[in-house]
Amino acid sequence: MQIARPYATALYDLAEDQKAVAEIESGLARLYALAGESADFARFLRSPVINADAKAAAVEALLKKGKAHPVVSNFVKVVARNGRLFALPTIIQLFRERAAEARGEVSADVTSAAPLSKTQLSTLAASLKAKIGKAVTINEQVDPSLIGGLIVKVGSQMIDSSIKTKLTAMKIAMKEVG
Repeated sequence: MQIARPYATALYDLAEDQKAVAEIESGLARLYALAGESADFARFLRSPVINADAKAAAVEALLKKGKAHPVVSNFVKVVARNGRLFALPTIIQLFRERAAEARGEVSADVTSAAPLSKTQLSTLAASLKAKIGKAVTINEQVDPSLIGGLIVKVGSQMIDSSIKTKLTAMKIAMKEVG
């Protein structure tokens, strides 16, 4: 987190100066989703075995193919060259939180077993808005190990309705009984 915060702050300031916060946030959201959905990409970002230049070249090709916003592309290249790609998901998360805060929104991290549909995301956002009283930006992640259900984190609050957690609780309860 300590490494990620200065990068996120610098990127947000640059995005604000260029009046492109929404476009940059959208491009970063796609990268964040890719890191969450692809175990291979997440391992690539964290791998200490792959040198910074090779990572930078691979990420550059990926961003070029995805037609990323120039600021996003240049920023990720700098992060890669500095050997900080392992912190990219945290940098993106902090950037999105700062952008949401600037809009008067609150950020919610939602982890589900499978990708949520647009309808499910909008229903969840509306429910959270009713509970919190502020507009909610959802940062979605996918974790198939949850089996089903959701884990929702808003600030310091967490709601875990995942089947994985319920099964673990049942397993512990059964050990105590037996």
